[in-house]
Amino acid sequence: MRPPCRFPDDLVDLQEAWLRTYAALAQAPAEAGTTALRRRLIVLSCRLHAHRHWTAPTGWRDGGVELRRAARRRTGQGGRRAA
Repeated sequence: MRPPCRFPDDLVDLQEAWLRTYAALAQAPAEAGTTALRRRLIVLSCRLHAHRHWTAPTGWRDGGVELRRAARRRTGQGGRRAA
C-alpha cells in the first residue's frame, strides 16, 4: 500500500473550493443563472492546473485523484456521493 500523498495546504484549499463550487453548480436549478459559478469553476480549474506543485520533480506522481481524496477527507465528505 502506498503512503498517502502530501499536498501543499494551498493546493488542497483550491481543490476544496473547486469541490464546493462544483456541488453548488450541480444543485442549481436549470433556470437559475449559473454563469458566475461556471466562471469560478473555470478560474479554479486553471489555478489548480497551474499550481507550482505539479512542476516539482515529484509533483506529477502525486495525481489529481489523490488530491481530490485529500480535499474530501479534510472537508469530511469522505467517499463519493450518489448522483
